[in-house]
This record gives sequence, structure tokens and C-alpha cells, in this order.
Amino acid sequence: MKFEKTPGWLDWYAGPSKPRFTLPAGAVDAHCHVFGPGEQFPFAPERKYTPCDAGKDQLFALRDHLGFDKNVIVQATCHGADNSALVDALRHSNGKAKGVATVKRSVTDPQLQEMHDAGVRGVRFNFVKRLVDFTPKDELMEIAARIAPLGWHVVIYFEAVDLPELWDFFTALPTTVVVDHMGRPDVKLPVDGPQFELFVKFMREYPNVWSKVSCPERLSVSGLPALNGERNAYRDVVPFARRIVETFPDRVLWGTDWPHPNLKDHMPDDGLLVDFIPHIATTPELQRKLLVDNPNRLYWAEEK
Repeated sequence: MKFEKTPGWLDWYAGPSKPRFTLPAGAVDAHCHVFGPGEQFPFAPERKYTPCDAGKDQLFALRDHLGFDKNVIVQATCHGADNSALVDALRHSNGKAKGVATVKRSVTDPQLQEMHDAGVRGVRFNFVKRLVDFTPKDELMEIAARIAPLGWHVVIYFEAVDLPELWDFFTALPTTVVVDHMGRPDVKLPVDGPQFELFVKFMREYPNVWSKVSCPERLSVSGLPALNGERNAYRDVVPFARRIVETFPDRVLWGTDWPHPNLKDHMPDDGLLVDFIPHIATTPELQRKLLVDNPNRLYWAEEK
């Protein structure tokens, strides 16, 4: 099946630089996606965008180029609740990838077990209104209760302004909860201001809550980096990510977000994104927790 990209969609950057920062052995890219290829894994009819093709072969090549050992692949909204592309990537990863799926209430226990056997370890609940239609919270809570016995966790994607209205739902979830991209704070606001303080309170009061300190390219408002050589990109995001890493060092994850869905102003160089890491995790100990210890504890625990 042939798919035409959404107008304005940018393809992933095909010439990523080699990072100057040397990743610790065993590092995990804990947030990335696969799109199609559409002819093999058709995009969902209800999708709100049509991406470029960005399959497992390109993802695994990027992993090796950047120096990561493993990936955590998160189901893309353009595929809806059809996790075929995700599961296929996991099965072809030689044990070097785990996954986060999207499921509906209608999913069967055998289907959940099949995904578990392939390497799925979580489900994603998306609350970003421009990307997905609203799913009733009672349905999401039912799904969370069903995946808890498998040892899976829930990944939540939301925007900072919506945290107050979602607080009661999030804090009632019966699993580990992983927040995508620090809850998308407005980095024009103070790092110690009310909005981000509420997110810090969320993590402090609920020790089952983790955060990905990823996607500075989505959060930054300080100007775009040059693709060739600007190693100080996205610096306005640094205080926010560093605060979370230093305050909750055992509950943070990092990922590239390749192939960077829904970016329309620029497409980041993934090598530059890796060079962002030592600005937010400033010691070898923090870097190892962020990139090795934490993701392995969450996704490969049974292999310890």
C-alpha cells in the first residue's frame, strides 16, 4: 500500500554525526520508534499524520553508529493499536530491543502474552490531544490493571498544562509510571516556577514515577542548532533535565526519539542529541544510571 506523507513532514536526518561523547558500555536508547515501512506495515486509518518510512533496519543502523547497545521502541501513534511493526522489530533485534505497545480494551490475554514473549514491557497512554483522540479513563485503568501482573509499566505522554487535571488518574495507576519528555514543560518559564515544581512534586511524592529526560529538540525555544558542529544546542532545556537527573537519579531514562515524529521546523542530528547528555548528567555515575542501570533494570530485569 502506498502512503503519501503529511505535507510539511520532515524525513529523518540521514547523515548523523558521530557523537563526541562516548556512551558507557551497555547504553540504551530508551525512546525511539519505527514507522512501517508502510507497504509492509500499513499506517492506521485513524492516524492524524502520515510519516516517512523509518523501519527497523535504519533504527538498528543508527543504534550502532551512535554507540548504543540496545533500544526501547515505543509504539508510534501513526500505527494506532496495531503493534505489528513494533513486534517485528523486537523479534529481529537479537534480544537488543524491548517495546512499549498501544492496546485497546479488546486486546486478549493471549495477545498480551504474545507481545510479552516478543519483548513488550509496557503500554503507552497518550493524552496529547493534537495527536490522538480521547480514550475514556476507565478503559485505560482497566488496561493498566490487566498488564500489571505481567510486570509491565505504563508510559504517559502529556503536556505540562494538563498535569493538574490528570493528576488523580496518574496517581491511581497500579504500575510503575514512566513520563515521556518530563511532561513537556514550557522552558520559557522558570525551572523553579509553579509549573515545573508541580512535576517535581509528582515525582517526589510518588516513587513509582519515572521520567524520560529526552527530546530537547521539541522543548527548546532558544533557536535551532546548526546540523554540522553546534554542540551547544538546546541549552535552555538543560536546567530542567539536569534537575530531574540530579534529584531522581535512579528513575530517569534517555532516548533519541528517532525518527522524530511531527517535527516541522528542523530535523535534529542524532549525534548532537547524544552530545546533549553530559550537559544534563554531569558525572560518569549519573551517566551510567541514566543510560545503563535504569533502563536495564526496567526492561531487562529478568535477564539479571
